[in-house]
Amino acid sequence: MIIIDGHLDLSWNALQGNRNLLQSVQETRKAEGADQPTTTVALPEMRRGKIAVSFATLFARSTGNPSPDVDYGSVAQASGVAEGQLAYYRALEREGHVTIIETAKTLQAHVQSWQEWEANETESSPPLGLVISMEGADPILDADQLEDWVDKGLRLLGLSHYGVGRYCGGTSTEEGLSDLAPPLLRTMSQLKVILDLTHTSDPAFWQALDYYDGPVIASHNNCRSLVPHQRQFDDAQLKAVFDRDGVIGAAFDAWMLDPNWDRQNPNNSAVTLNTVVDHIDHVCQLAGNCRHAAIGTDLDGGFGLEQSPSDIDSIADLQNLVPLLEQRGYSRSNIESIMYGNWHRLISSISVND
Repeated sequence: MIIIDGHLDLSWNALQGNRNLLQSVQETRKAEGADQPTTTVALPEMRRGKIAVSFATLFARSTGNPSPDVDYGSVAQASGVAEGQLAYYRALEREGHVTIIETAKTLQAHVQSWQEWEANETESSPPLGLVISMEGADPILDADQLEDWVDKGLRLLGLSHYGVGRYCGGTSTEEGLSDLAPPLLRTMSQLKVILDLTHTSDPAFWQALDYYDGPVIASHNNCRSLVPHQRQFDDAQLKAVFDRDGVIGAAFDAWMLDPNWDRQNPNNSAVTLNTVVDHIDHVCQLAGNCRHAAIGTDLDGGFGLEQSPSDIDSIADLQNLVPLLEQRGYSRSNIESIMYGNWHRLISSISVND
């Protein structure tokens, strides 16, 4: 079954992490040794796992707290890094490895090509599809500059990451929107850029909905009722996403899946793909349907194999979610919605217009 993954930091890993995503995860593991978190994502494994489309991020913070390869001392630096990450995706496209999806027509043709290939699998798979997302809006100077980013391919935008960003408070803060945020949110509505509420603080979450009238998503987010941490959304927040006909992508970071997982004494043996299904199931049960649940793995998003579900070796193993969902009683059509259909509906009908 084809898959749409709602969050992968591909360019950040390739450029800031200096990883060649064209080689297999095994080759990268051998090259890196034990110096970095053990990689789980590369283009060959994405093809093998039938990750037909992913939301590929641009990521560079400028919060006033510089940190190497993550947080930069000025907006100009953050903007330059994000531009470089976008250039990497364009280079992959020129070489034929990926297709950057900017219109509904392109999305439909791309998904159809993957479905036709899946029915035969007699040749190499089509290129991987990328929808460009920005994780944290710090690289955007102000609302007036957003259209430039849209012209370059940006289709989804989150306001924040960890800490207090230029536009709002993020994870582990209680800060709301900054003065820069309302104009940006209104411009996002006008340009039909989808708002990703992942990483927003609780006050910023609710304030953003007052200024933005389009569909919202949580690209890589889990359920606070199962993991009681501010990084996850509580049921009221999940319902607010449902009310906008939005979608929540289940994230694969072990601490976000199981409240008993300990960063200081990591042991992910109890965290499995079934734990991911617990969060997917909570979303479906709360909504009363399967229209709002999806996958947003965030694999290799600052963590590696050691902090991923214990029964995966790479992103290719996402296919193993299908039988687990079947065991929970989900129908084939509902599983297709979760694995790719819900993201496909949202992107094709709202954000990526011809």
